[in-house]
Amino acid sequence: MPDMPWVDAIKLVLSEQGEPMRASEIAQTIVDKKYRVKVGATPNTTVGSILSQPPLRDEVEKVERGIYRYPPSNEVEGGTAAADGDAPPAESGPTKSGTELTQDEPGLLNAFGLFWRRAEVDWTAAAPKLFGVQLAGSTAVDFGSQAGIYVLYDGSRLVYVGRVNEPRLAKRLREHTRDRLSGRWDRFSWFGVRAVTDTGLADFSPSATVTLDSLINTLEALFIEALEPPQNRRQGDGFAELEFIQVLDPGIEKKRKKQILDELSKNL
Repeated sequence: MPDMPWVDAIKLVLSEQGEPMRASEIAQTIVDKKYRVKVGATPNTTVGSILSQPPLRDEVEKVERGIYRYPPSNEVEGGTAAADGDAPPAESGPTKSGTELTQDEPGLLNAFGLFWRRAEVDWTAAAPKLFGVQLAGSTAVDFGSQAGIYVLYDGSRLVYVGRVNEPRLAKRLREHTRDRLSGRWDRFSWFGVRAVTDTGLADFSPSATVTLDSLINTLEALFIEALEPPQNRRQGDGFAELEFIQVLDPGIEKKRKKQILDELSKNL
């Protein structure tokens, strides 16, 4: 069965759900129901972009920032519009300070990964790979050439913060598997300046100007995600659109399978 056009798939998911959904929820449902198999590396971003442009911008109701409904709530049976007095409320603004970073307005932070496992990366490879996906079923992206800030943890305890100014995040992290920090961390988070396109990492093109709001919002979001202070609410969906979930390095998977086969052969 050929892939359904994105516009049709989005409308179908929203109409089947019958209640407002976030762009990321729409994208995941499209993948889960196999309305599309080819979704690229950034299906959440694709869905959000399509919803912000014609024809869906005029057909789908934006309940609040990042949340959508179809059919719109002002439609009644038979497709007739409701009376003027029943018009939907005006779009609401942001509800959480520093959480409204999106792929259209990424500020200084364009992608990140939280609490990735050191053991899921093959650090012995000549060029270690840091694989992540935006959602289950989307194309994996190698963030080994990311640049930005990284945090090392021992369990959930933060032990080190570093930076990598060149596109060599994986190689920088590998150095910490051999230096004085080698035995002191088992997880890491990273916050990158290189955005993700549908086919992989984009080149970093710094903005000519950085607004104060953008700087403050980005720093606040970074600290909340890296430190997870107990009194802060979780980040909003807009910021979550930039998060990538770790995928097991194929090199590690291959080694584990070989180890199992070796053990089986010894017992024969």
